[in-house]
Amino acid sequence: MFPVEAGAVLAGVLGLLVGSFLNVVIHRLPRMLERQWAAECAELAGQAPAPAEPFNLVRPRSRCRNCGHAIRWYENIPVLSYLALRGKCSSCGTPIGLRYPLVEIATAGFFAFCGWKWGISWTAAAWCGFAAALLALALIDWDTTLLPDDITLPLVWAGLIAAALRWNGLTLQQSLWGAVAGYLSLWLVYQGFKLLTGKEGMGYGDFKLFAALGAWFGWQALIPMVLMASVIGAIIGIAMKLSDNLREGGAIPFGPFLAGAGLTALVFGPSSILRAVGL
Repeated sequence: MFPVEAGAVLAGVLGLLVGSFLNVVIHRLPRMLERQWAAECAELAGQAPAPAEPFNLVRPRSRCRNCGHAIRWYENIPVLSYLALRGKCSSCGTPIGLRYPLVEIATAGFFAFCGWKWGISWTAAAWCGFAAALLALALIDWDTTLLPDDITLPLVWAGLIAAALRWNGLTLQQSLWGAVAGYLSLWLVYQGFKLLTGKEGMGYGDFKLFAALGAWFGWQALIPMVLMASVIGAIIGIAMKLSDNLREGGAIPFGPFLAGAGLTALVFGPSSILRAVGL
């Protein structure tokens, strides 16, 4: 039986490695989808897809975006390599984004928390996977306004499976109705907004992500999580509008705030969100 501290340390080290991989997922998965969509469009148009080099989560090797320098293994050690390189490419000196080590540290932090709370167990592994998926979804959505089905749908199924195995504290019935309530609630809001304004207020990926949160926490947790996501999203949206930092079209993705609410619920519990806003 591992001591709690050892479980937290081991999970944290694993989180650093997973965080490094998440950086690859965040950068490459949207581009993989774009290539897939382009190939499908070409096929429907009766055109041969343009030849392209293999591009997936493994190939090609990670390279500097400026000079094309192939990242060596010792330049890809989570956090340590960033510090050793002083945040710059070893070949051309182009700055490396601070997001990379921050994602690794955040993933390590959530993994260490899971290891501390649940020890070395399947429950801890399930919640580590949950945290990793939400981190990836939050940053992909912020960058591209996409919430890929490749992550949201497995996250829904994982919540149901975790409930069936009693890893997330829910019964399968509670998890199922949580997923249903999560999806339908935002779908109804979407339809009502579209009926009143003729515009689409959110994407279908938000419905699926909220369904996943319902599957992991149950329907009772949905109200505090969507309340937190809406309030923080509104505050940040207003701040970005006042500072003239809104992207073209003025759209602000909702997924990062839903993901943030889910991660908050993981650490503090859904009821803590209601207490924080005085309800």
